[in-house]
Amino acid sequence: MDGQQQTGANIEHWQERVDLAAAFRWTARLNMHEAVANHFSLAINDSGTRFLMNPNQMHFARIKASDMIVVDAEDPETLSGPNAPDPTAWGLHGGIHRHVPHARCAMHCHSIFATVLASLADSRLPPIDQNCATFYDRIVIDDGYGGLAFEDEGERCAALFTDPKKRVMVMGNHGVLVIGATVAETFNRLYYFERAAETYIRALQTGQPLRVLPDDVAEKTARELEDYPEQDARHLGELKAILDDEGSDYAR
Repeated sequence: MDGQQQTGANIEHWQERVDLAAAFRWTARLNMHEAVANHFSLAINDSGTRFLMNPNQMHFARIKASDMIVVDAEDPETLSGPNAPDPTAWGLHGGIHRHVPHARCAMHCHSIFATVLASLADSRLPPIDQNCATFYDRIVIDDGYGGLAFEDEGERCAALFTDPKKRVMVMGNHGVLVIGATVAETFNRLYYFERAAETYIRALQTGQPLRVLPDDVAEKTARELEDYPEQDARHLGELKAILDDEGSDYAR
């Protein structure tokens, strides 16, 4: 721990960097990453236009807190510097942080079951269990995929987050984008959405009729889980404790 503290002594937003690094490491461990693609970001100024992000094409399993780059969504020279982000990361996350003020953190990946859901003609997630009910009426479905997430595509996706209650976007033909107020909240949401999508896809594979919860029960369940105390922070805290016990260098 002393080495971790010393590493972060002169680096701004150190705890936020550590949280992001843990989220990257655990996403890789769960096989929710995709090679050296996909990106997580976290706003570090009031307007949200400056944000931390993973370096261009570094594998999630190797990312450390000190590796995070700082990106400025309002700086037209961002893509020309030596630490320039991936252009698609700039396009998607820049658009989100410029236009969606409640999206302090944004996590985009091509996790298997969320991407399968995004590949269906009907990408809705019916409330067939408690995890699925978590996202009842809380998902934006993007059915206008237009290619890689360069700047125009990022602006288009950002414009779809019009309802603050909806903090998951099923990106049709692409993957999933999750937003939140903190790293812990956003990662917890990403984790449970992938679990919910897996339950639904596996249920479809049985070919049996689905047991769908009534709308009022699904909404009640979603609200109860939203108000459940500290689950997101404790979830991430436990993951960091596991990584620490293993001697991981994520917090360096």
